[in-house]
Amino acid sequence: MPHQEQAEPGAGAARSRARAAERLARSNPEASWPVTAYRRALPVRLRRRVARVVSREVRMQTKQLLSVWPSAGPSLSTVRAEREIRRHPRPLLGADRPLGRVRGVPKVLLASPGVSPLQARNANAAAVCEALEGAEVDYFWVRGRRNDSAVIAVPERDRDRVHLALAELCERLPGYVSPMDGRTATPRESSPGFAAATWKRLAAARVIRMTWYHSDPSGRLVLGPKYGCDVEFWAEEEGRLVAPRSQPVADEVPLHDTPVQESGALFTRLASPDTEMPTVRTRREFASPRPDDIRFPVDAVYTWVDGQDPAWLRRRQEAQGQPYHEEAANTARFASRDELRYSLRSLRQNAPWIRRVFLVTDDQTPSWLDPSAEGITLVSHRDIFTDPSVLPTFNSHAIESQLHHIEGLSEHFLYFNDDMFLGRPVTPQDFFHANGLTKFFPSPALIPMGDPGDEDVPVSAAGKNNREVLDSRFHTVITHKMKHIPYPLRRSVLAEIETVFADRHRATAAARFRSLDDLSIASSFHHYYAYQTSRAVPGQVSYAYVDLAHPDTGRRLGQLLARRNRQAFCINDTISTDEDVEGQQLLLEPFLEAYFPVPSLFERSPASGAPRREPAGERRREPAGTPSLGAAGEPPREATAALSP
Repeated sequence: MPHQEQAEPGAGAARSRARAAERLARSNPEASWPVTAYRRALPVRLRRRVARVVSREVRMQTKQLLSVWPSAGPSLSTVRAEREIRRHPRPLLGADRPLGRVRGVPKVLLASPGVSPLQARNANAAAVCEALEGAEVDYFWVRGRRNDSAVIAVPERDRDRVHLALAELCERLPGYVSPMDGRTATPRESSPGFAAATWKRLAAARVIRMTWYHSDPSGRLVLGPKYGCDVEFWAEEEGRLVAPRSQPVADEVPLHDTPVQESGALFTRLASPDTEMPTVRTRREFASPRPDDIRFPVDAVYTWVDGQDPAWLRRRQEAQGQPYHEEAANTARFASRDELRYSLRSLRQNAPWIRRVFLVTDDQTPSWLDPSAEGITLVSHRDIFTDPSVLPTFNSHAIESQLHHIEGLSEHFLYFNDDMFLGRPVTPQDFFHANGLTKFFPSPALIPMGDPGDEDVPVSAAGKNNREVLDSRFHTVITHKMKHIPYPLRRSVLAEIETVFADRHRATAAARFRSLDDLSIASSFHHYYAYQTSRAVPGQVSYAYVDLAHPDTGRRLGQLLARRNRQAFCINDTISTDEDVEGQQLLLEPFLEAYFPVPSLFERSPASGAPRREPAGERRREPAGTPSLGAAGEPPREATAALSP
């Protein structure tokens, strides 16, 4: 959905956004401890029964009251945890080591401005490896079942040395440890690794997870045990080392074998094969790609328009014709709430494997964007339309029909509207198969039956047209719209559609405003056509749709912020008026700042206007002249409210 952009407000407004985000996170009733306890205590089916008999207004009032309910006081375990930190002989706390609370328990945080899931995962694993090398332990990396936590194997006979080395490390760099008993993928609790009693309790644990809690300086983004490093103790049996739990690649290796060095990118799908990461020590059994590893590059494409630019408004006014439906020209379609800024933050945080970002505009640039930043390319409509006589265009269907003409775009790419966000880390496998097939995500919403008419909103009219064209070729009737999730696309399929359905494609590209004859090529037609020609399959991604015009929007945003359990979400609006936009901005901006507090590398510094520099860490190996996209952070599920440094 194209939007306008306002002038960069500067450092003062940035601080105001941050303060508003802090207040929202602290006062969010969906994150209060009574509401959290209620959700944990009652199964979903019982909560749904309550929702059917208790009105939304009553439920909201109750949550508001509970959000200010006085705490019963810290638990005994919380008091002990804080006392352990405070009384430790070494200075665990400092300016870059604030004391925060995760699930109400004090934890020492390691604060840095460039925090990210991939950075936290790699830093935790590197700390463990450094300790093991110092203790001269023969360790090796293992390809585990998860992408957000590393796995390192050590011989069982070295358990005491490993425990001692890790305990000494935690005294220097305050870390935490949890037993991995196989019941959950991510432990809910962790004990201080700088406390001697912790290691006594773990004396027989076959797998432990080492965690350092990484955060951004504000403490709103905390990455905990989900991104820890597992240490597995492999037993010696008849000249072989045998894994303590099931493995996806190999569950035993020779006791003595020459270690090999491989890029750390091989051990997580959060990094692409081209990501420059330090080499790691492994065994030959784990040193080769698997058939389901995606090794082709994936780019991202956004479309965006500055709907308040006087020159653009003049061109729009002078254009011949008017949109057939009021929704196509509604204020909400061009209202800026800074979605693009935060969508790019979500992309950098949660999809660090993206190679490049292409921003398609009508020769416009957001004021906060650094167009020279590594990893982003601005693309003009003039550069992609095969028939420049149809420009200027104010029809997103027309613009989307030309995306495959972007120079340098990879064969496989994700197409984003600026109101789409990635809420948790995702991998290329969430959108593509390693053999090149794309995935698509049908919505429960139906395409209305019948022919397009003036009463149809644009998405329904285009869906009806898609159905008619596809039925004429494949003799099958499509019935469902698509979820508003980043769309996995292939350039070759889009080019084929342009050739096979040349007349309808040309008509869509030539319509300056949304038309009753449009095809929605990128958001729907591509997926059904690719499916019928054996190049796409249905997929599933956890997803939420939020309509800003809905009266329940505040609650929905509060739930997203508190739970952070959706891989993707969309915040959409098509019917708001000018009067609605200001109030929605006050609701949405603090939410986005609280959810995505870490600026992307594409933003200018608010104070100086200078571009931000990539922090030390992962970079991509690219051919000369090819920009790159770094990694960034994900708000964790375990941090349900802002943490106080």
